[in-house]
Amino acid sequence: MSRRFSVFAALVVVCACVELAAGRGMSPAMVWDVLGGGGDATERHILFQLRLPRLLVALGAGACLGVAGLVLQSALRNPLAGPEVTGVTPGAVLGAVTASGLGLAGWESPLAVVVAACVGGFTGAGLLWLLAGRGPGDPAQTAVHGVLVSAVLGGLTAMVLLVAPGELGSVVQWLVGTTEGRVWQHWHLLWPWALAWGAAAWLLAGPLTLLRCGDDIASAAGLSAARARTLALVCAVALTAGAVAAVGALGFVGLLVPHLALAVFGADLRVTLPGAALVGAAVVCGADAAAQLVSQLLAVALDSGRLTLPVGALTACVGAGLLLVVVRRTPSRTF
Repeated sequence: MSRRFSVFAALVVVCACVELAAGRGMSPAMVWDVLGGGGDATERHILFQLRLPRLLVALGAGACLGVAGLVLQSALRNPLAGPEVTGVTPGAVLGAVTASGLGLAGWESPLAVVVAACVGGFTGAGLLWLLAGRGPGDPAQTAVHGVLVSAVLGGLTAMVLLVAPGELGSVVQWLVGTTEGRVWQHWHLLWPWALAWGAAAWLLAGPLTLLRCGDDIASAAGLSAARARTLALVCAVALTAGAVAAVGALGFVGLLVPHLALAVFGADLRVTLPGAALVGAAVVCGADAAAQLVSQLLAVALDSGRLTLPVGALTACVGAGLLLVVVRRTPSRTF
C-alpha cells in the first residue's frame, strides 16, 4: 500500500512540474531558471504569482472532489452518486452564479463565493434528500432523483442569464470549470477549508465503511445509519462547495475518481479516502496541464493567440468517454 501511495505521490509531482512548465509567457527553460533564483521581475511574477497558486488550487480542488465523491458513493451506496449528479455541484454553481449576478460576490471576492456556493450546495443536497426520502432508498431511484434535481438547478442557473445577461462570462466559467486567474487569495481560502472537511471525512471512515455494507449491518454494529449518513453528506457538500467556489464545476472528477481510488487502494476507507484525495489532485492537475498544452497547440493551428481550453471542458469530455467505456465493458453491472 505504501508503494501505491508513493507511485501516486510521484505522479502528482510529475503533473505539478508539467503544469508549472506549461502555459504561455514562459518556456520550460525560463521556469527552471526562475526556480534556480534567476529570471527577471516579470518572469518571477508569472511563476510565483500566477502559475504556482493556480497549481495549488488545482491540487486542492481535485482532492476535495475526490474525497467528496467517495463519501457520497459510500453514504448512499450508489456508484453514480457523484457531486455532479446529486444536485450538490449544480446547487453550488447556482449559488455562486446568483451571488455574482446580484453583485454580492465574484471572482475577486473568493470568501463571498465560498459562502454562496455552500448555501447552494446544501440547497441542492436538501432537495435530493426531500425527493429521495430520508432513508438510503433505492440506489437507482436516488440516481434518477439526483439527475432531476441537477437538471432543475441547471435550468435555474441558465435563467440567471435572463436577469443579468452581463454575467454570461462568469456563468460559463462556473458551469465549465477553470483554473484561470487563480491567485494566492483563492489558495489561502481553499486549503484550510479542504483540510478541515477532509479530516472530518476521514474521521467518518469507519461509519462510512459500515454504510457501504448496508443499513442492517450498520445498525447491528450499533451505528445510527441516519445520523452517520447526514454527517457524511454534510462533509461531501462542504468539500464540493469549496472546490466549486475555487474552480467552478469540473465534470466527472467526483464521479470517476472514487472508482479509481477503490480499485487502487481497496475498500478500507481509512486508506482509500486519503488515496482518493491524492488521485483527485493528480487528475485535476494533470488535466489542467494537458488543457494548457492543448490550448497552445490549438492556438498555433487556428492562428488564435488568445484561445484557452478550460480544464473543466477536458475533464468532462475525457470523463464521459471513460464512463461510456466502463459501462460498455461491463454490461451486466448495475449502475
